Amino acid sequence: MTEYKTEAQKKKFYRSGDWETLRQQALVRDNFECQWCKKEGKVTVDSIKEEGKRKDIVLNVDHKYGIENYPQLALVLNNLETLCVYHHNVKEGRVFGQTKKKKWDDEKW
Repeated sequence: MTEYKTEAQKKKFYRSGDWETLRQQALVRDNFECQWCKKEGKVTVDSIKEEGKRKDIVLNVDHKYGIENYPQLALVLNNLETLCVYHHNVKEGRVFGQTKKKKWDDEKW
């Protein structure tokens, strides 16, 4: 079984034709909409490629169970869901611009 522990292994996987095919299937299945936003009653859809410009990344196809720990699920459609960049970052614990809660609420002297 293939492992996806190193950055090189992950990059190779995410650049593969098998991944790109499955990724497109997940986007079509999810109607090119963030599934987390949809649960909140919102709509976030993919951006449209404009001629001469780089396409904005709005949606990611995310593994519900990460490939590092569940390599057998790497190419399983039911293990994928479409998320907007914001919700993908929330899921992965990468929320920027928010202040972290202080460990202690000591007064300043």
